[in-house]
Amino acid sequence: MQTSSVSQKGQVTIPASVRKQLGIGTGDAVAFETEGDRVYLKAVPSSIEASFGLVKARRSATLDEMDDAVRRRGAGKP
Repeated sequence: MQTSSVSQKGQVTIPASVRKQLGIGTGDAVAFETEGDRVYLKAVPSSIEASFGLVKARRSATLDEMDDAVRRRGAGKP
C-alpha cells in the first residue's frame, strides 16, 4: 500500500505508479467516491464524448446547410 500526506490546503499527491495505472496526467480531472470508511479515486474521461450535451444548440442545421457554411467560410465569406 502506498501512502501520501494531506497538505494544509487538503491536497494529496497521487503516487506516480497510481497515476500511470489510471492514465492520469497533469490537468486531468479525478472523481472521489466514498463507501463507508473507504475512498475510491477514479479518472474522469476527458474525451469530447464526455462533454457531449454541455452546449445547447439554438437550432439544428441540415448537412446541406453545414456544407454550405463551410464552403462560404472557405471562400472568405461570412
